[in-house]
Amino acid sequence: MDVMDAVLRNFKSIPCPARDKCTTVGCQFQHSWDKSLTADGTSESPSRGQNASRGQEGGSGSGFDESQDADGPRKRIKVASGQDGVLSQSQPLTTTKPISPPPLKRKLPETYSAPTASSETIKNQQTITRPSAASPVTSSDHRTSSAVSSGNYFDSLASSTTSVGTPKPHSIAKPTSTAHPPASLVTGGKNLFASPIASVSAIHSPKSSTSTKSITPPEADRPGRVPKKAAARAPESLNPRHLKPAPAPHEFRHSVLKLLHDQFARLNNELKKSSDANDKKLALSEQELIWLALDKEEKLAKGQQTVYKNLIKNLVIVHKKYTVSDWKKVLIEENMQKQKVLDAASGKLGPKNGAPIQINTGLDSFQEVKILKHLVTPVDKLAKYGYVPVPPTAEEIAKARAGEEAAQGWEQCDRCQSRFQVFPGRKEDGSLTSGGQCQHHPGRPYFKERSVGQTGPSERRYRCCDGAMGEPGCTKGTTHVFKVNAPSRLAALIPFVETPPNEDVPKCRAVCFDCEMGYTSRGMELIRLTATRFPDGSELLDVLVHPVGEILDLNSKYSGVLPEHIRNAVNVDDPLEARRIIKEHEEAEKARGVAQEGEDGNEGRTMKKRMQIVSSPAVARALLFSVIAPDTPLLGHGLENDLNAMRMVHPTIIDTILLYPHSKGLPLRNGLRALVRHHLNKEIQVEQVGVVGHDSGEDARAAGDLVRLKVAQKWKAMVREGWSLVDGEIVPPPAGRKRSASE
Repeated sequence: MDVMDAVLRNFKSIPCPARDKCTTVGCQFQHSWDKSLTADGTSESPSRGQNASRGQEGGSGSGFDESQDADGPRKRIKVASGQDGVLSQSQPLTTTKPISPPPLKRKLPETYSAPTASSETIKNQQTITRPSAASPVTSSDHRTSSAVSSGNYFDSLASSTTSVGTPKPHSIAKPTSTAHPPASLVTGGKNLFASPIASVSAIHSPKSSTSTKSITPPEADRPGRVPKKAAARAPESLNPRHLKPAPAPHEFRHSVLKLLHDQFARLNNELKKSSDANDKKLALSEQELIWLALDKEEKLAKGQQTVYKNLIKNLVIVHKKYTVSDWKKVLIEENMQKQKVLDAASGKLGPKNGAPIQINTGLDSFQEVKILKHLVTPVDKLAKYGYVPVPPTAEEIAKARAGEEAAQGWEQCDRCQSRFQVFPGRKEDGSLTSGGQCQHHPGRPYFKERSVGQTGPSERRYRCCDGAMGEPGCTKGTTHVFKVNAPSRLAALIPFVETPPNEDVPKCRAVCFDCEMGYTSRGMELIRLTATRFPDGSELLDVLVHPVGEILDLNSKYSGVLPEHIRNAVNVDDPLEARRIIKEHEEAEKARGVAQEGEDGNEGRTMKKRMQIVSSPAVARALLFSVIAPDTPLLGHGLENDLNAMRMVHPTIIDTILLYPHSKGLPLRNGLRALVRHHLNKEIQVEQVGVVGHDSGEDARAAGDLVRLKVAQKWKAMVREGWSLVDGEIVPPPAGRKRSASE
């Protein structure tokens, strides 16, 4: 309490800025009714007389008790001897200048104006400024009337405040020059307004005239701020991220991280050497390689710490076996999964509300087929995306066969990426492959959705078991399988054939077709072929196919073909006889009350209890050639896979992958199921009880519906350009009168 009393007594010696007009209850400043200042600066107040006399005895004449040094702060107002406690009558100070300089290292706002007495009081309550030394005022600062004297300095401040009004402390203008504290307020080398005693007194006074609750300007009064942009990912070095607890010592983590990064760099450098411009686009920068290595290592370190060492070692070994094509698949798959997450977040390719979309082109079926010629894509421009525009030459086929002989049956598993040996025609012990069972993940990897507050990269997991990348497979296959992609190796088994002319095919025909494939000792081969008419979707052809090699896996999860389907199928030596046998079988089943697949709850499925089966893919191809001609449009989704399985070269194709391209372009592509859900508001490939895998008939009809929707859009655009229907014929606009799409 002694310190506070000393502070209040010192503060009471300062005249109130509002003079006798002050209405503040309990104001701590000096008023005329409290005491009056004499010419020599002594106080007439009895309560302060003793203190004044003690001050005079000390020779300071300041009115302060020297005994306060032991209790209060040492930085207090001191008046030089000989001035008798009176404020110096030095040169006048303008009230349009700042009373004290701005704090160091602080950028003033763009709108700054000089504070008045009241605003200075607020500023002193908000920020205590302590300059190192007070500089005397130069003659350039003397720009106001000399009416301000030592006795009425605060009176002049009060009058200027009354005339101008109380300014807002945060609406201040930028000064034109820097002003220093006036010499009249600097006594003994100290700044009056920088005095900690005055500042503490103003802040702690319970009856202060200025509010001290909010020392931060309101958001509306602050200067405008430029919104911050999202911070980019910070560069990192090849050093394991700190984890608590760590799954392994830092030395071990750093060594395996470097090994993993070396494999990434090796594959990335080989990818950069590719002559394909699209491959070079997939290549990562050095920093992206470091991020990728850190992300994968951190994911394993956080996921399963007990088996971290085994998982990270397996990951390094797997990437040591990777080729450039494997690395491309990984990068493409990661980009696709990231895009799916972004599309789902932004609503792209998502399901819509309401009933399925009814397509109305305004044309009949013959006219719709005629519009298809405007949607055809030349095959010769798609060779780099898997299409075969020209059959491989005899030299290329011979070279491929020589390579197969040199490899002695060694292949790479399409599921677990392991190396194994294939024995076409079976080995002596009856086995078809080596390497035992195939432990793999049948589901594709995806990026897990981020949890609330999660930072860093999204975790990549498998859809089948939700297991993390690098974990052992959740499914065991009876044998390893492989797939052949090179056209020359495909032609070494069954040669490619161009579609022959067929005069029996009507000009108004368009065919939607889809193939299902399974794994054999000769790679992935055709096992089912379905063709439907466009646009009504009626069936043209639907047969099972005996592959050339021995069956390793029918891939039933996707093909929908089961072993019993092949066992119960009728061999097609005579197509008419086969159809008669199947019809009799269906009638007998209906008489017993047995529902056929594709009926009573399995709408869209066309797999029957008993189907026709042909002896080879070449026979199935001949059946398709019997219903199409070179100028017959073939419609489907991902037709390069189907055409390669059929060993066909067809010049007139319409692929829904090309009609509805991915936002990032090829080789990325949208799935058929996602396209149908988004554009037609329908669901296909729905899992049903008792139904396994996809159905080629359903997929072919879905692709036809997507093409029909594009036909409707194309016809509307053509009408805007001036095309019209005359007597059922599509007539182009007159020459020279073609309208633009904006008309």
